[in-house]
Amino acid sequence: MFIERPPFWFRLLFPDAIFRLPAPSGEKPALFLTFDDGPIPEVTPWVLEVLERYNIKATFFMVGQNIERHPDLLDEVRNRGHHAANHSLHHIKGHSCSAEEYMKDVEAGYKLTGSSLYRPPHGWLSPRQLKLVKENHYVVMFDVVTRDYSRHLTSRDVVRNIKKYTRNGSIIVFHDSLKSFPRLKEALPESIDWLLSRGYDFKLLEPHLT
Repeated sequence: MFIERPPFWFRLLFPDAIFRLPAPSGEKPALFLTFDDGPIPEVTPWVLEVLERYNIKATFFMVGQNIERHPDLLDEVRNRGHHAANHSLHHIKGHSCSAEEYMKDVEAGYKLTGSSLYRPPHGWLSPRQLKLVKENHYVVMFDVVTRDYSRHLTSRDVVRNIKKYTRNGSIIVFHDSLKSFPRLKEALPESIDWLLSRGYDFKLLEPHLT
């Protein structure tokens, strides 16, 4: 459960980071679908087609290097009404570099996406890095990690994680990556079907959260 739904103490490590955005009482339960690590031609277009079929919008936290390799996919994501957000330039690990080096990578990703929404790769950054990022960016974490990237899980396991951990306001993480695709291609449509059957309203993370 530590991975699939970050515990309270973990959330306290990242003050002002956004893990969940519940809909007000009386409204339909809301959730926010996000995809990390793309865009890549082998997976991202397929994800876009699935979302189009369900008329759902999502936020794609993009690695800058992938944008540089496939700028047409950045345009396609935006043209279909989704939001392209920042996931750093090199998918950099916070513990592997200084705060200054980290910020250079964050800002390089920002120049490519123009989005103030930032998700730290691997879900981690140091207190100093967090302080610097928050000066000009919103740190968007997650309430549900599907673990679609794990070779130790099946598509059924991924859907089970969705069913077990999703709640009103959940920010859900899938990945439009080659590592995730063997599970994603079954788990994504099955998860959407189940979430719709439970009355969830799929919302888009706003480019400038308040």
